[in-house]
Amino acid sequence: MNILILGGKRFLGIALVDAILQAGHTPTLFNRGLTKPDLFPMIENLVGDRNGDLRALRGKEWDAVIDTSGYIPRIVKQTAEFLSDKCEIYTFISTISVYSDYNSPDITESYPLAQLEDPSNEDYSGDAHGPLKALCEYEIQQAFDGKVFVVRPGLIVGPNDPTDRFTYWPWRVSLGGKVLAPTPPSSNLQFIDVRDLAEFIVMMIENKSEGVYNLTGPRKPATFGSLLVSCREVSLSNASFVWVDEYFLLNEGVVPFTDLPLWVPTSDPALTGLYNINITKAIKAGLTFRPLSKTVADTLTWLKTQPERKKMKVGMDIARETELLLKYQKQKEK
Repeated sequence: MNILILGGKRFLGIALVDAILQAGHTPTLFNRGLTKPDLFPMIENLVGDRNGDLRALRGKEWDAVIDTSGYIPRIVKQTAEFLSDKCEIYTFISTISVYSDYNSPDITESYPLAQLEDPSNEDYSGDAHGPLKALCEYEIQQAFDGKVFVVRPGLIVGPNDPTDRFTYWPWRVSLGGKVLAPTPPSSNLQFIDVRDLAEFIVMMIENKSEGVYNLTGPRKPATFGSLLVSCREVSLSNASFVWVDEYFLLNEGVVPFTDLPLWVPTSDPALTGLYNINITKAIKAGLTFRPLSKTVADTLTWLKTQPERKKMKVGMDIARETELLLKYQKQKEK
């Protein structure tokens, strides 16, 4: 199969190229040529801008397109219309952020979607990200004359992750010592290895599948405790975990998901469903998961190839962590 990727030089795009090649298919990339221009010299790279310059796509056809870079409905609609007679399947990478809220557990693909309050808002970096993605899904369904396959991933993790949201924990645990962790260790976590996601997408394209699928994992939610133990075992560190009460953390101004990546306070009922997304449909369709230890190990291996750093893009620095641990210990001793 000939598969066009809109984007392709970042995180998921890299995994998709690898999965497509491994499956024996032919990928083509279309992007502005600004990100990692020397990456994948062995495959066809088409340079253009989906916001007004699609000339490089003229006169060509593919079996499928994978849209990894669609954020603004107006632009996504233009692309879907342009490609409508050039391929059979349009795969759109959406997000679980399209849902209106996370008040309920076991959120399925039919759960209500978020609405954009300001129709003119195209700032996808903030709160409008989810509603804009929901509108992108709608525009593709209307504009593309063929099969539409919509992927709604949860947190994507693994090698090449530019966010450090997952990477912080393997990195921090590998340093050893006392590691501040938010209670309870039994709290759910959901995420999906980028390679599992990419392989599922390629398999579904091969099967000419369509529809909407939640994609996160593992099959049963992991826990914060199991993640940290896996990080310690893989890195062979001497880390010990200090499970700190979430009310203490909140009172100290620790920001969930930023100062402590992946942490969602159990006391917030509005986030009950965030790590309780229903993935039954995808599992029945063939979604599989590599072991958590493999994801952790490969993330650490990739991290060692990157420039050494003293701090991740998210997460607290060691000095702040030490300060909080000392304060928490004194509070417990009173």
